[in-house]
Amino acid sequence: MSTFAYTALGKDGARTSGTLAADSRAAALQQISSQGLRPVTLDESRDAAARRALRVDPKKSSRIPQKAVESFTRELASLLAGSIPLSRALALLKRESSHPAARALWAQIYEDVVGGKSLAEALAKSPKVFSNVYVAMVRAGETGGFLDVVLGQIADFRTREQELKGKVKAAMVYPCILGCVAVGVLVMLLTFFIPRFSGIFQQFGGNLPVLTSLIMDASAAVKQYGWIAAIVIILLIVVLKRSLNTKLGRQRMDQFQLAIPMIGNLKARFALVRFARMLGTLVGAGVPLISSLRVAREAIGNQTLADTVLNAIEQVQRGSPLSKSLANCPKLFPSSVVEMIAVAEETARLDKELLRLAALYEADLDRELRMVVSVVEPAMLFLMAAIIGTVVLAMLMPIFNLGSLIH
Repeated sequence: MSTFAYTALGKDGARTSGTLAADSRAAALQQISSQGLRPVTLDESRDAAARRALRVDPKKSSRIPQKAVESFTRELASLLAGSIPLSRALALLKRESSHPAARALWAQIYEDVVGGKSLAEALAKSPKVFSNVYVAMVRAGETGGFLDVVLGQIADFRTREQELKGKVKAAMVYPCILGCVAVGVLVMLLTFFIPRFSGIFQQFGGNLPVLTSLIMDASAAVKQYGWIAAIVIILLIVVLKRSLNTKLGRQRMDQFQLAIPMIGNLKARFALVRFARMLGTLVGAGVPLISSLRVAREAIGNQTLADTVLNAIEQVQRGSPLSKSLANCPKLFPSSVVEMIAVAEETARLDKELLRLAALYEADLDRELRMVVSVVEPAMLFLMAAIIGTVVLAMLMPIFNLGSLIH
């Protein structure tokens, strides 16, 4: 006979805890039910102690890896597709997880679901792990009765999303490195290299070339006021981060990004791929169009573009075709995309066409990223060469006229 630790809810909703002895887990559950209680958790005492030792606050825990979330999503979809009850599937996942923080969070989700909350409500308590889009898709799946299908679609969507983000990050790594190197070289020249020449030139006396004087003045200003500039830059970064936490700040940043040549087009393409894939996934899973549009709108990632889609959703609610409603968002939906969606609506192939569009424009986005990088890389190299060349030339010009400087 084993000892079990349990937590249960009474008829009045009050939570109670205790221990009991039983031959098996099933017998322990029967004892709890016979007392008029609804079991929330039930563990053998040694397992309960181990679980409490591992239990951490999900909000304060270390960041849960994306792979753990994707594995959780895909495995839960497989278990539900195999007709395993949700509570039992969650119990299996929390026991099998190898990541401590993930295991603690899965245990919390399990307790919330067993306690009467929906899976979407349980996931919504951890917004840093499960995004609003994720929770909205789960809520749609629970409402429609096809949670296993939606979870499988979420896993596929997250995999493609990570691949796309990986391409964007990989494309920007080298230009960012070049930019940091350029700034570092310039600071080193102004603070270390040029001051040594300045002392030599001052000993010679005479009039220095204009370019040399400007570079030397810039070097002196950096050495004297550089720390002030560094503090100002840090303060600006802090203010910018805080402003981005506000709706107005995010909206202005989104507008600024869209206005940048080339970068704005890339942002719009990225938003289109996310929107089309999400909408196609939801419609294909049987989610109503209006609900699908609301969830897909949250996946856009740009508040300015998302606001334009909101107007389209209102038009669809009034009975307008989707293609006609999206035509009012030319920045996000080019005329060719609107035309293909119109044809897809007429042939009842909207979900397949949206997924095809997502794949098509993802390939276009990859090509555009390669083109941007192919332009930015030589531009950064040219900028670095121009900066270093200008400084070196400014320091060499007085040497060429050394005879006129000595008096």
